[in-house]
Amino acid sequence: MGVAAGPIRVVVAKPGLDGHDRGAKVIARALRDAGMEVIYTGLHQTPEQIVDTAIQEDADAIGLSILSGAHNTLFAKVIDLLKEREAEDILVFGGGIIPDEDIPPLKEKGVAAIFTPGATTASIVDWVRENVRQPAASGG
Repeated sequence: MGVAAGPIRVVVAKPGLDGHDRGAKVIARALRDAGMEVIYTGLHQTPEQIVDTAIQEDADAIGLSILSGAHNTLFAKVIDLLKEREAEDILVFGGGIIPDEDIPPLKEKGVAAIFTPGATTASIVDWVRENVRQPAASGG
């Protein structure tokens, strides 16, 4: 299978009941300014809706913004749904108010990266560029 051509496609989503989307919009704009295609799903998306969108849009990654405290459940659900639908090649990253002690278990679960409130948009853009759609390293 060849590497997909064209810009990196990222679904930016706000799962759960959290009503604050300024951060998600800032990230969506930064990724767009960096030449990526961004599908912003808006507020109050269920994990099912987010995964449906990512698969329909042939996304390379899903960025979740979670401020509600439900990150453990919501990240896990999105990752489980991607596995169920054989779409684990879609990287999941996220940001928001996530306590340091919750980050290692989320990464073990399969979340590729977590950006806490101090993260700059530039660091997120760089991470996406470096990690999304990279050919797997050979030889292990």
